[in-house]
Amino acid sequence: MESFALLLAATFNAGTVLAIAALGLLINEKAGIVNLGAEGMMLCAAIAGFAAVVHTGNPWIGFLAGMAAGAVLATIFGVLVIWLNTNQYATGLALSLFGTGFSAFAGIRYVQEKLPEQVHYAIPGLADIPFFGPALFQHHPLVYLTVLFMLALMGFLYKTRAGLVLRSVGESPESAHALGYPVRRIRMMAVVAGGALCGLAGAYLSVVYAPLWVEGMVSGKGWIALALTTFATWRPVRVLLGAYLFGGMTQLDFYLQGLGVEIPSQFLSMLPYMSTIVVLALISRNPQWIRINMPASIGKPFYAGS
Repeated sequence: MESFALLLAATFNAGTVLAIAALGLLINEKAGIVNLGAEGMMLCAAIAGFAAVVHTGNPWIGFLAGMAAGAVLATIFGVLVIWLNTNQYATGLALSLFGTGFSAFAGIRYVQEKLPEQVHYAIPGLADIPFFGPALFQHHPLVYLTVLFMLALMGFLYKTRAGLVLRSVGESPESAHALGYPVRRIRMMAVVAGGALCGLAGAYLSVVYAPLWVEGMVSGKGWIALALTTFATWRPVRVLLGAYLFGGMTQLDFYLQGLGVEIPSQFLSMLPYMSTIVVLALISRNPQWIRINMPASIGKPFYAGS
């Protein structure tokens, strides 16, 4: 039971990285923009956050640095695809490749650096409960803030006028423009917000989850986060649950090895990506279900208006 509690704790920790990034990408896609550059943004944010903590000793400054890095890259992406009408998919791939190379270059001097000893967080009174304490109540505050943010995002998207406007821009930008809404500016704000969240996910990865800097340390998590939006059919709650599901699969390797199960580690390392492919293949068998939930104008450029 103790090892299972540790598996659950590791699942929430790993799932938080995916959840933050996927919720940011969800905001993008609700506005009709597909950003394939999540991997690159997360890598640049990871080195920015790690370097900030090395120089300041404050992890929260590292999170802010990661968010700033993600927002800057997302702004560049937004200018290209929203105002200059470049292809969203090609621009996103270029951003991902750029982020991979730039983070490797910028992070050379930080490979051997070590962060200050982390603070051990625990909720008083609950952290000492057998099984549930280690599994649920000894996490970094950002784990709990991610759940609260998901609830806030749900309320914003489905209970507020601003959320309705954002969704209308993703469904029919022409209609939103006809009603007087600045479609391009709304999309730009959504892209920057999504980039900042991808940046926060990257900083969390290098500051809390690892904590270290290694070239390419995101290891495909940006692509999994991108797939999670489709897996969750663009619903925030399903994004969070899917993130924990895939986060748990990334931790199965260590758990099964601890139990003495003899399975090649390479196979276990493939599990999250294989599961992503299988789930997406199953979902794509029902295109009508996807059409009902998917923003109608996702990936489509908008040429008129400001």
